Amino acid sequence: MPILQYKCKNCGKQFEELVKKYDEQVLCPNCKQPAERCYSGEMYSSTGKKPIKCSGNCKTCSGCH
Repeated sequence: MPILQYKCKNCGKQFEELVKKYDEQVLCPNCKQPAERCYSGEMYSSTGKKPIKCSGNCKTCSGCH
């Protein structure tokens, strides 16, 4: 289970959350409104190699090569 970074759409709070799946809906701990996943930091493929031009948002590409 990954620990992912989130930002609340409503109050702007940034926080980390342990989730079962990357697309699981997460609520803000402050205002209980839906939060968006943040994509920051280094991204690596499943092989451990750094992919070229990876945004970290696997929904927008065909996967790491």
